[in-house]
Amino acid sequence: MDYKVNSGIWGTMFGVPCIVADNLLKIADESQIKVLLYLLRHSEKNLTAEEISANTGVGTEKVADAVLFWQQVNVLSTSASTSVSTPAAQPIIEPVKEIAADTPAQPTAPLGNAPLKTTQLHPSEIADILAANENISDLFRISETLLGTLTPAMQNTLIWMSDYLSLGNEVILTLLGYCIDADKTNPKYIEKIASDWAENEINTLELATAEIERRNQARDFTNEIKRIFELRQNPTTNQQKMITKWQADRLPLDMIHLAYEKTVEQINKVSFEYINKILESWKLSGYSSVSDVKNAEEEYKRRKSGSPAASDGFDPDKYKMLINNV
Repeated sequence: MDYKVNSGIWGTMFGVPCIVADNLLKIADESQIKVLLYLLRHSEKNLTAEEISANTGVGTEKVADAVLFWQQVNVLSTSASTSVSTPAAQPIIEPVKEIAADTPAQPTAPLGNAPLKTTQLHPSEIADILAANENISDLFRISETLLGTLTPAMQNTLIWMSDYLSLGNEVILTLLGYCIDADKTNPKYIEKIASDWAENEINTLELATAEIERRNQARDFTNEIKRIFELRQNPTTNQQKMITKWQADRLPLDMIHLAYEKTVEQINKVSFEYINKILESWKLSGYSSVSDVKNAEEEYKRRKSGSPAASDGFDPDKYKMLINNV
């Protein structure tokens, strides 16, 4: 069957670089083509990732990945000009600043003393690495079964973790599994965890498994705090530090719940600082359970009322000072 363009619908037109149709269609996916066409159509405008996403149906994260892909194959440029012609008359479009900020072309520094991340590799360079390195080729193949088609950003991340952080495939795949379970598969999020693991020498399957168990316990504990405190948003950095401390101190959740209830009763709002102060006061007073706190309260009430049923060894002045301090 022969195909022919319907020239009757042609009106205002925009150009598509020949290299896209001649060489890149076979390696670009649907979202990358959609983003490029929208950028070419609106090359005179500054666009946000959200606007591109709304008009193409491509998620904002995939928009950033698509822009990065077209940068890597030199169809999009990060130069200051908005439209430039190459000697072959193929337009180079300047991507919007909001997108470029999410996908920097310059090296980025991971956490701690982990090696600097290299500049983004060209697709042809990635192809050469896969052909020469069976270990990375296996890593890509297995990663695709977990993540689906690997974006250029994810391909770069996998190579970086393997070559520059020297993490073994079993460690990288364990990390990917954790991120998938947490529904956080953004390459930058994965890189942040990988950098932390490299810095702390989490470089074996046993150590990676233990670290994931620790992270899962911390996540579960935080989720329980959110439920108890009826929080809809994630804790702030300072709030998370307090939650981490409560977990490290092995404070029972029902004791934290009691401190939360007392806080709301006293100040009619949730205050992590106030809750933490109550918990610290209980800890200093030797109370390690809800029953300890309630027994102390009952004993204080009996002493205050002059009842002779007070337990030996209870110091009412100490408990009165504790209440006043809180």
